Amino acid sequence: MIVFRLTRLDLVDGTSQYALTCSVFANDWAAITTALDRLRDTAGMTYVNDKPTGATMGQQSFGGGRGSGTNDKTGSVLALQRWVSGRFIKENMAPDQVWTYPYMR
Repeated sequence: MIVFRLTRLDLVDGTSQYALTCSVFANDWAAITTALDRLRDTAGMTYVNDKPTGATMGQQSFGGGRGSGTNDKTGSVLALQRWVSGRFIKENMAPDQVWTYPYMR
């Protein structure tokens, strides 16, 4: 008998037809690597230990995947290369200790 276990990563990857931004928070680099590998097609922009606040135009490329649009990366040479599916990862080496925004306090 084969038992299929749905992991949290499978749940995140399979929940939506859209793919805009994704954040992975972890201290263990092996866990981060596993998450980035499993969630490869889950977002156009992936943040590591940082809030998914959106890209700064002209400084950071951004574009959705899957049903979120054309997957163009605004501000990048990839915006002209529709046949390429670029993937960008931003890692914060000094993550915030408080993850809430001021209006949440």
